[in-house]
Amino acid sequence: LMRGRILVEIRRFFFERDFIEAETPIVVACPGMEPNLDPFRTEVKEMDGVGHPAFLITSPECSLKKLLAGGLEKVFEITKCFRNREPWSGQAGDEGGRHNPEFTMIEWYRAGTDYTVLMEDTESLVSTVVTNVLGRPHCSRTTWQGIPIDFSAPWPRLSVAEAFQQYARIDLLTGIDNPDQFRSVAAKKGIEVSENDLINDVFFRIFLQDIEPKLGMPSTEGEVARPVILYDYPKSMAALARLKPEDERLAERFEVYCCGLELGNAFSELTDAKEQRHRLEEEQAERQRLGKAILPIDEQFLEAVGTMPESAGIAFGLDRLVMLLTDSRDIRDVLFFPAEDLFM
Repeated sequence: LMRGRILVEIRRFFFERDFIEAETPIVVACPGMEPNLDPFRTEVKEMDGVGHPAFLITSPECSLKKLLAGGLEKVFEITKCFRNREPWSGQAGDEGGRHNPEFTMIEWYRAGTDYTVLMEDTESLVSTVVTNVLGRPHCSRTTWQGIPIDFSAPWPRLSVAEAFQQYARIDLLTGIDNPDQFRSVAAKKGIEVSENDLINDVFFRIFLQDIEPKLGMPSTEGEVARPVILYDYPKSMAALARLKPEDERLAERFEVYCCGLELGNAFSELTDAKEQRHRLEEEQAERQRLGKAILPIDEQFLEAVGTMPESAGIAFGLDRLVMLLTDSRDIRDVLFFPAEDLFM
């Protein structure tokens, strides 16, 4: 019941702001290229039996950007997404029951804006939905797993470099410029590293151990939790994002966390098709390094990138928002048919 009410309020939020709701393909010829993701494979067959390799989307991002290139200025979608070879809820590696191979994503895009506008969108969307769904006028507070949360805007904002300094006592920006030193500092903290590790490998080990569990958590006992916006990631972790003009080691990307739970991932969008091709080719090479399948580049997407206006977009996890608002620790509690009921 709560899930249905949340969906109603999300749509109301976007319609009141003149967004257009889109329906984009779930079966595509070219999935996302992210090295850490594995798409589901399938095949589309013509009447004569000729088959075409196909995939289920990991995100509707590429299709929605094609709509931006086609002239839509404010567009959103609520859709199913699919990611293979990830830990299911309750399995090793899925701390807290946060993953299901099929899940629901909200994505929205604005032309003529950057990621700071999306930060304000996200704060407003969540606080509005919380207030309306819980039926507490002018109050966007709730409790999750015994932790009181205040969703009212504005939310605290923390750069990735500040988070590394605050929670891990590591100078991230120096590490970006000196990978050997970064690996050495991580090793001294008990992080497993090897000389073949790239910056990203070490980054995520530190992040998952020392930083992510503390994001959006109360800093002291009895304090109220607040969602936090974590912004300005190293450019190697934002293949679809615009670089920061003031420091091109960083990209205009942010993520939203609450009680250690990642809720959303956003960018100021890259609009340089040549640079986008280069970054996708780098991701292909990284997939090869990791022993993963090499995926095709979407040429229509590259064409769209070259004609898109300046814009920003975000992917936000519906299931995890429902978890927070229903005091559910496990994603299975907010899905009608979790994967383990179907396959185990």
